[in-house]
Amino acid sequence: MRLLFLAVLRRHTGNAVTAQRVREHLEAAGHICLLKDTSDLGSSSEIAHFIKAENLEAALALHLYRGGRLLQGHGIPFGIIFGGTDLNEDINQREKNQVMGKVLEEARFAVAFTESMKEMAQMQWPHARDKIYVQSQGIVTVPNAAFNWNTFLHCSGINQSADNLHIFLLVCGLRQVKDPLYLVDAFSEWHQEEPNVYMVIVGPEVDPVFTREVKAKVKRTPGVRLLREMPQEDLHAALKNCFAVLNSSVSEGMSAAILEAMDLEVPVLARNIPGNVAVVKHEVTGLLFSDPQEFVQLAKRLVSDPALEKEIVANGKEYVRMYHSWQAERDTYQNLIRTLEGSTEE
Repeated sequence: MRLLFLAVLRRHTGNAVTAQRVREHLEAAGHICLLKDTSDLGSSSEIAHFIKAENLEAALALHLYRGGRLLQGHGIPFGIIFGGTDLNEDINQREKNQVMGKVLEEARFAVAFTESMKEMAQMQWPHARDKIYVQSQGIVTVPNAAFNWNTFLHCSGINQSADNLHIFLLVCGLRQVKDPLYLVDAFSEWHQEEPNVYMVIVGPEVDPVFTREVKAKVKRTPGVRLLREMPQEDLHAALKNCFAVLNSSVSEGMSAAILEAMDLEVPVLARNIPGNVAVVKHEVTGLLFSDPQEFVQLAKRLVSDPALEKEIVANGKEYVRMYHSWQAERDTYQNLIRTLEGSTEE
């Protein structure tokens, strides 16, 4: 089957990584999957022309509002995958909410990453409750074996022996919803008490104006460093070498960096928001904080309590193995896409 896959494809964002993975799942089943950024096909007429020119039989959109609304009314069956902003932000705007409800009427299926996302969607759009499925993100980590941690530290401007350091890594695109500056002041105060703790922010410069703000703040803040995005294999190797991985987002669908850290057996400290609570159970698979001061308390506790660290890491690894299987994700998408062929076989 030839199908269009619409997504918001800013490089190295969670959506782009998810879209690439889902496309691979579909192509492995023999489908031809044309992955397009919503900004490339921004109007209904452009989509109609593309569908006709490419002889497409079906479609899939990652993001109910940004992608799904563009697929309405073209006479080809489609499914959607909820994005974090669909259910954390767009749902609260009346006009967008109504548009999303109409898209769900026409969609053959909808995929939510978590049970809580599914429940939220079912409450908003009861008419769609029977077509919403839960499929968490499948996680595979591939650390670069040739990665040099000392070089990474040097590039971060950290010139201390790696043996005595505790590096906390925050992986995120530089945009406001990721709130990379949330912990910066509190962390810097802690660094001035204990000079061997550092926070390193790694990620693409998504929002140019906000990026300037982040750079200016980090430049004048002791103990905090900023690095540009890295290839996936190098990033996984950096995660594996750091002491802990942070997430300070205002909203999340499902953070791949958190799940990758768990898979790599690295402790996670995450902001207490619904998207993070769905994957991090406090003091079991990670630690949840509600403000920067609580973060510092928990981080100090983790540094001083190797038994806690060991327990969290083991539980996190097992959680990813049980609930974020790459093969299970592949099976789900390959089965759901068959419903777009009108096939009912499982």
